[in-house]
Amino acid sequence: MDYLKAFLVGGAICAVGQILMDTTKLTPARILVSFVVIGVVLGAVGVYEPLAKWAGAGASVPLTGFGYTLAKGTKQAVEEQGIMGALTGPLSSGAAGITAAMLCGLLASLLTKPKEK
Repeated sequence: MDYLKAFLVGGAICAVGQILMDTTKLTPARILVSFVVIGVVLGAVGVYEPLAKWAGAGASVPLTGFGYTLAKGTKQAVEEQGIMGALTGPLSSGAAGITAAMLCGLLASLLTKPKEK
């Protein structure tokens, strides 16, 4: 059942992104940034956490989940460190995902032969 929940929620988020690309003049970069911002806002108001607990990876893997992770880290760091936590919290909470993306990009660049367009 967990796999079904993750598939439905993750698929719905991806479907919204595809619909936005097909029906609007928004660039993919703007849609991606919008998803991160939506995740931050929904995480800040407390709506995304129950969704993330219910759907698991279906809500935490897409970019909205990254935004939620940033908001959650900021909130925790501000509670612990005060206003300075607003600067360190997002980086601390998102460090693993950012590092994984950078390492995967490095590995892909080493294993392939990129061509200029």
